[in-house]
Amino acid sequence: MSSSDHALPQGLLSGDALPLYTQIAGRLLDDISENGARPGDRLPSERALATRYGVSRVTLRSALNELAERDVIESSPARGWFLAQGYERVAPAGPPSTGPAGGPSVQGFADYAEQQGLRLRDSVLDSGVRAATVQESELLRVGPGAALFEMRRLRFLDDIVVVLEHNRLPLALCPQLADTDFTKDTLFATLRRADPPQVPKVADYSVEARHPTEEEGRLLEIADATPVLVATQLAFNQNAQPLELTAAVYRGDRYHFRASITG
Repeated sequence: MSSSDHALPQGLLSGDALPLYTQIAGRLLDDISENGARPGDRLPSERALATRYGVSRVTLRSALNELAERDVIESSPARGWFLAQGYERVAPAGPPSTGPAGGPSVQGFADYAEQQGLRLRDSVLDSGVRAATVQESELLRVGPGAALFEMRRLRFLDDIVVVLEHNRLPLALCPQLADTDFTKDTLFATLRRADPPQVPKVADYSVEARHPTEEEGRLLEIADATPVLVATQLAFNQNAQPLELTAAVYRGDRYHFRASITG
């Protein structure tokens, strides 16, 4: 089926669910790329950057720290922030798996199912190509109206429904998305077969708990007071380019979130 409605389906999160500092980190990374900055170049002061992006110093510092975790920038005591020598290499985040190009990459739901020995089944509710909204274009760093592949699907493990997923990706990065049968193939596998391959290397991830909407309750087969966990993920490829914006609504009794926190 083709998706023609440009509004988000009921109950799924918009890009605003991503923390403000994550959005500022993306804008700063765009500016770094557009200005042709080179490793070792010094960034403007935190005060100047906070003024440029209209945010507090606290938010700006969180954005800088996020880019530092990706090995894009690094700090020097009393000297400020500099573009890292290896800023083109994206540091892994989230549950790692090994991609075909070598090195860690973001783990997909299908990767998890395979590792756990569970049978994955997907039911595609709708999919198609449409124009990106202004909000989506800002998050995915494409022009407003650029071709976007969109898909909504229910995902099952051993025939037990676990998650309702809403995926959005710039079509230019992987044109074959529009012609793939995602009841037989997986999203990440399709991306890895693209030319050039698109490997999800790092992701910004946020989770919130809430009550399900009527539609979510019906699709996820919730008949009681079971809450849902809503995860929003913005994944970046090996070139630090936004690759996939996903909102996933999990049954709270069938989803376990685990992360390693380092300081």
